[in-house]
This record gives sequence, C-alpha cells and structure tokens, in this order.
Amino acid sequence: MRHIVWDWNGTLFHDIDAVVGATNAVFEPYGLGSYDADRFRAVYTRPIWAAYERMLGRALEDGEWERLDLGFHESYHQLMLECGLAADALSTLQSWERAGGKQSLLSMWAHERLVPKIAEFGIDHHFTRIDGLRSASGGHKAESMVAHLAALGVDPADVLVIGDSLDDAHAAQHVGARAVLYTGGMTSRADLMACGVPVVDTLENALDHA
Repeated sequence: MRHIVWDWNGTLFHDIDAVVGATNAVFEPYGLGSYDADRFRAVYTRPIWAAYERMLGRALEDGEWERLDLGFHESYHQLMLECGLAADALSTLQSWERAGGKQSLLSMWAHERLVPKIAEFGIDHHFTRIDGLRSASGGHKAESMVAHLAALGVDPADVLVIGDSLDDAHAAQHVGARAVLYTGGMTSRADLMACGVPVVDTLENALDHA
C-alpha cells in the first residue's frame, strides 16, 4: 500500500463523547435516560433516523427527524469543541509519512467546517488532499471516494482506507481499495467484524495492514 485515505469523525478525530452527548441532549425531552458510548453503539445504525427509531421504539412522525437532526448538530458543534485527536493519531500520521507513504483525508462532514478544524490541530500538512462534504445531503461515501481518488490520480489497488464505519469499508470496496476499520467511532465491534475486513483498536495497528 502506498496511499492511505483517512476518515475524520470517529477515526482521527475522537468525537464519540460529543456524538453521544448531543444525542442525549436531543432525546432528553423523551425521558429515555442517557446513553453512554457502549449503549449508543448497540443501537447505532445508518441511516441515523433508523437508529432514532430504534431508540424510540416507534416510527418517527412527520417533521420529527428534521427537528432531531437540527438539534443534534447544534449540540454537537458545541460539544466537539472539547474533543481532540485520537490518542495515537498524530504519531500514526508521522509514522506513515516517515515510511514514505502518502495520505489524504475524505470525510462526510461539511467541507467548510472540516478544513479549518484540521488546520486548528496543525496536521493539515500531512495530507495531499482534504475533501469534505460540499452538498447538503450526506448519502453514502462511495461516490465521494470515486471523486477523491480521481482527483488524486492514484490507483485504488494502491489505497488503504482507514475509517470507523461500515460506510468506509463499502466505499473502499466500491472503488477496489482495501479497508481497515477502527473501533473508536460509533459502530460496535460486532458490526465492524461482520463486514469481513480487518478491525483494529488503535490507529497504529491499522498501519500493520498497510
């Protein structure tokens, strides 16, 4: 492998506490009790509205998803200010660079928020390209991965995707790249393992597959 495509939220950026905290904030009026990371991972699925229906034990009503999603993002963007990089993110980026590898970053988070946040941590110089979401709708990562690799001009056979979600693995498979999934995000280890790609507990261990 010569090129790593990193995910951001839940991978390099350790934001699970902000995700869980924001979820608890929007569901507080429902009296569900608060979630911790493990309990949240047990109900988490994509699309996220399906996870919300699991939590509520019923279908969402008209307009309810939009209200919950807006409230979640308002809380998340406050709580994420307290979040930092994953414990071994910086050392892993440096290690791969020293080994002569190239790396880029592809996220489904808003591009205009992503770029300054990465610069704030002083790690932007490690990436040959940074792409976030430039449209309103999230959708799946596969098409974004196609565009990202095309812009880089790299052969997917030379690419390892490192992320924390099944979406990352599916995006890698879609373009013919390999994937490693990291347990630091929102998806449970059991769900990650079921995907059939290597699963690691540290980012440093992910490099073993590069």
